Amino acid sequence: MNVLIAPNSFKQCLSAPRVGKSIADGVRSACPDAIIKILPLADGGDGLLEVCAHCLGGDYIEENTFDALSRPIRAAWLKVDKMAVIELAQASGLARLKGPEEYNPLIASTFGTGRLIFCALERGCRQIIIGLGGSATVDAGCGMAAALDFDLLDKKDENGNQIPLGGGNLCLLDKIGISRSNRHLREAQITCLTDVCSPLLGPHGAARMFAPQKGATVDQVEFLENNIAHWAGIVKRDLGVDVAEIAGAGAAGGSGAGCAAFFHAMPQGGAEWVGRQVGLEQAVAQADIIFTGEGRIDSQTSFGKIPEYVGRLAKKSGKHVVALGGAVAEGTNLVSAGIAECRCINPPGISLAEAFRDAEKNLALAAEQVMMQFKCRR
Repeated sequence: MNVLIAPNSFKQCLSAPRVGKSIADGVRSACPDAIIKILPLADGGDGLLEVCAHCLGGDYIEENTFDALSRPIRAAWLKVDKMAVIELAQASGLARLKGPEEYNPLIASTFGTGRLIFCALERGCRQIIIGLGGSATVDAGCGMAAALDFDLLDKKDENGNQIPLGGGNLCLLDKIGISRSNRHLREAQITCLTDVCSPLLGPHGAARMFAPQKGATVDQVEFLENNIAHWAGIVKRDLGVDVAEIAGAGAAGGSGAGCAAFFHAMPQGGAEWVGRQVGLEQAVAQADIIFTGEGRIDSQTSFGKIPEYVGRLAKKSGKHVVALGGAVAEGTNLVSAGIAECRCINPPGISLAEAFRDAEKNLALAAEQVMMQFKCRR
């Protein structure tokens, strides 16, 4: 029996390769003679660097940069010949903060990610892959632009001053200038990978859908929504790019829109890009059963996350797909996306600490149970 294991990471718990190994352990317990192929995946969010290093090789480069609250940190990117893979979450992610008490999307910015892009350009990379996901920000990528010397000016006087960092200051923006922007950036090809296909504005956009999980209050959500709409209007006027309706523009607090506006990089699905690098479609065609999964499976999963992409590929050939999650939201049904079953690996009532501690064991047990049931049905 051919078994394909193609999971995302379990955020802040297990990397995608470790998730894959744990599932494989459970598959072997139930079916020792199974032919197992593990393809760790990423969708542009946390874990992109590790998955790319796994399938593409390359070298990790550590740089001095800043976290989302502008504190100095060290963060890594991946250099593969003249290509750079940069994961926004490495510098500007929620995981970089100490906890919810530090979440503040009004001042959080993507400047640190822009600094990593600058460093990659200085090291000679001219193909830049930016993975958007896991951000602490709702600044529409303006921090990245500021780090690369775009002029984001207010109207305090005739010349204007650079607006402060953070989504809470986008309302001050009066003019965008590109004349001083990084010269190497103009020579580079930028690819922007998103983990969701959400638009910039509206109920599924950067502010209303995602800002609450980054610490925004109800009033702050609407403030940020208005700020981003204001920014989008100036982008259209000064840069000639209409970002409001671009699929994926809302990713990473509007950084998908920022990449389109400042770097001429239209957002594309991170799952699809990684899938092409690892040969996922061919592996799906050869499998009898497919395991995928992520830390939490819920309504956002169907917006371009790894399980939805794996299910969509498998649906073409009628393959059986099971998605394993540390949590599965009540009522979640992804049959239309090609996933036969969404299974929570954790027993009811356990604490988050217990779930993290026992994740590998529970993944293996869930995979073993799935395989026993699958063998009985064949």
